[in-house]
This record gives sequence, structure tokens and C-alpha cells, in this order.
Amino acid sequence: MTGEIKNPDGDKAAAAAAPADDGGGAGGGGGGGGAGHGKKGGKNKLSLVPLIFLIFFEVAGGPYGAEPAVQSAGPLFALLGFLIFPFIWAIPESLVTAELSTAMPGNGGFVVWADRAFGPVSGSLMGTWKYVSGAINGAAFPALCADYLARVVPAVADGGARVATIVTFNVALSVLNYTGLSVVGWSAVALGVASLSPFVLMSGIALPKIRPHRWAATAGDKDWKLFFNTLFWNLNYWDSVSTMAGEVENPGRTFPTALMSSVAMTSLGYLLPLMAATGAVDAPPEQWGNGFFADAAGTIAGDWLKYWIEVGAVLSSIGLYSATLSSAAFQLLGMADLGLLPRVFALRAPIFNTPWVSIVVTSLITLGMSFFSFNNIVAAANFLYSLGMLLEFATFVWLRIKRPEMSRPYRVPLRLPGIVVLCLVPSGFLVFVMAIAGWKVYAISAMFTAAGLGVYYLMKFCRARGFLKFGTVDGEGLMYERHEERGNVGV
Repeated sequence: MTGEIKNPDGDKAAAAAAPADDGGGAGGGGGGGGAGHGKKGGKNKLSLVPLIFLIFFEVAGGPYGAEPAVQSAGPLFALLGFLIFPFIWAIPESLVTAELSTAMPGNGGFVVWADRAFGPVSGSLMGTWKYVSGAINGAAFPALCADYLARVVPAVADGGARVATIVTFNVALSVLNYTGLSVVGWSAVALGVASLSPFVLMSGIALPKIRPHRWAATAGDKDWKLFFNTLFWNLNYWDSVSTMAGEVENPGRTFPTALMSSVAMTSLGYLLPLMAATGAVDAPPEQWGNGFFADAAGTIAGDWLKYWIEVGAVLSSIGLYSATLSSAAFQLLGMADLGLLPRVFALRAPIFNTPWVSIVVTSLITLGMSFFSFNNIVAAANFLYSLGMLLEFATFVWLRIKRPEMSRPYRVPLRLPGIVVLCLVPSGFLVFVMAIAGWKVYAISAMFTAAGLGVYYLMKFCRARGFLKFGTVDGEGLMYERHEERGNVGV
């Protein structure tokens, strides 16, 4: 990732400038509220290395789950996909995230950006789309963890033992998130090293066994829908970490470096194991279902590495869930800072400074979803995420046009035509992913979108009638009403 970092203390400058820079956006929905409250709580801040691994777990958590790309199109297209896709998707999304996170370094991330650009209705819709998508995504990980454990302990496969495993997983990681992002971040570092190390070993051991001609194999009956959905699922959510921007040390420098490092680590984390396994193991694409990496490792090095990769999958699930829970909880906090949700979601724990109400609510939602089979809902989560990303790219371009004076400690080194091209390429892919969805996905997505609008107008009604308390709570326990103070009549 390249670009100019204009101010090493850009987080302070942008946070200080945000309140005075609140004139833009339809409805006057300035994003300064999020930025202003990103400064509080000096301890438990995220530094560079933990942030890199949190981004890594927001997106990937290792090459687990990449196997269907081989199954659907064969090794050649899988390798090309994980080689090319980061350039047309991961890098553009990361660049957008880096610029907007440093320009508005408060909690809430993309919600703050949409609110600043287009007003509170857009901010609320963005929040709904991204929160539902993230919650559904997170709900898959406790069940996935139970599935992997069942390979070693068959009793966990169903019944009360499975329920107990999922509940324990959820509660334990909720407690971990309660202790603060610094703890969560360094836990992600340990989990990342443990889950990636068996693939590093597998790649090294496989090197003399690789036969390049095996990479050229393609699947007979290609399933392009599965192929593209696999690439998309394994390489999205780069912007999720933006919801925690207010908890990052010196975001003007830390965010661009962390995103660049994580893009490189994630891309290589997919590409190298795929090259090793497809080149060293003579297996038809049809065998490459979920979990085949463990079987390939067993063939390459023996059962000890197979079991290590299965353990690594459990550790990866832990990291994925923890990172997803953190970003979703801080998103709710940011929405409360903006006045889009009641102020209770902005309450922080007295010792650890974490948004405990938002953590509990998100944890309960994901726990409830963990017990359901929801293939269509997962597909709808991708669709909602795509809607959110289209709005995010539009926000990025709009703010460049309408708010050129905004402080941008990190600025993507492109003029407006280049910015438009940067956003159009991944937007085209988003439209393609949405177009291949079925009518059930459209119906579910429309339902969630309508619910998001309903929540916005319900909150507006409750605010006008005084049924709920809005505003935010600062580090000294003082509450202020951001929208009333700044004359925002949009909420």
C-alpha cells in the first residue's frame, strides 16, 4: 500500500478538527461525534502488531475455507483467483479504509463515513447492512469450532455436548472481549502464529514434492458461482477494523501500515499453502471439500501435521469470532455516539473501558444464530455486505469531491479519475456477486433493509418523544446530545 502520510500525529489533528468540520452531508449528519470520542481511554489501545493480526482474523484467519475454490474450478483457477483477487478487491478496500479511518479516527468506522457523506439515514442503513452481515458471519464460528472438535471428540458432534461447546465458546470469548482490545489483539497474535505455523511447515516439507504440472489441472464441471463466492467470502471484511479506529494508537500511521501488512500476510497465507498442497498431492478437484487441507498435510508429512492443522482450525475459529465480536460491538458504540442508537450502547466498563452492553448484545445475537442452519441467510449476509460496500465506495468518492479540505493524515495517492477507477473495479465485482444471488436472498435482504429503515425511524420517534436517552457518555461520565448541540434535525 502506497500513499503519503502527511502528519505523524494525524489522529490527534483529525480528532480535534472533526467537531468544527461538521457542515457536510445531507441532513447535517457530521461524523465528528465518532471521532471526538475515539480519544478517550488511553489504556488498552491497539498498537501495530495486534492490529495487523486483528485485521487478519477479520478477513481470513488462515487458508481454512479456501478448498472449495479448488473443488469448483480446479487448482489453476484457484491459484489465479487468490493471486489476482487481492489486487481487484482487497487492496482497493484497504486503501479506502486507510484513508477514511485516518480522516475520521473514531469508533463506528463506515457508519461515521456514510453519516458524514450522506446523512444519518445512510449511516443507519450502512450500520444495519454491515452489522447483520458481521453477526451472521460471526455466528458460523462457534458451530465451526464444534464441528472441528467433533473430529477428535465424536461426542461433541450433536446433542447436549455440542450445545455446551457452542455456549462455552461464546461465553469465554465474550469475557475475553470484555477485558479490552489490547488483550484481544495480543491473543490474536498468539492465535495467528499457532494457526499459520502448520501451513508454513507443510509448504516447506512439500517443496521437493511439488510437480508444477498438477497446478494446470482444472475441474471438469466448473461451478463458477461457488468459485467466486469462495474468493469473496475469504477475502472480504477489510473495513471491519475501522469500527475500532478510536481505540488505535496513532491511527494516522498505524492503520495504513497494518492494512498493508495484513493484505500481504493474508494473500500469501492463501496462495502458498494452495501451491504446496495442489502441487504435492495428486488428488482430483472433487476431493477438495472443506477440511481437505488437513488430509493433504497428512499425505505430505504424516498424521501429526494433519492433527496440527485440525487444531489450528479450532484456534482460527476462536480468533475469527473474537475479532468479529470486537468490530461489531464497537460499531454499535459508534452508532450510539452518532445518536443513531440509544446511549446505553455507548456505556463502557469502568476498568477495561470496553462497550460492555454492545458486547453482551452482539454475543447473544450470535449465540442464538449459532444453532440454526441458514445457508440462504449467509448468502443474504454477503448481499447485505455488498450493498454496504457499494455505499462505502460512493462515500469515499463523494467525500473527495465535496470535502477536499478534510484532514486526511493518510491519502490514497490518486486524483479523482483514479479514485473513480479504483472504486469501479471492485464495485463491478460486487454487482456481479449480487446478480448471481437467488430470489430468496433478494427477499431476505429486502427484509433486513426494511428493518434497518424501521429501526432508524423508530429511534427518531423515541428521540422526539423522549422515550429513550440518546447521546453518548464521555470518559468522565458526562452526557451530551451531539445532534441537538450541532443543530442536526435529521434525527
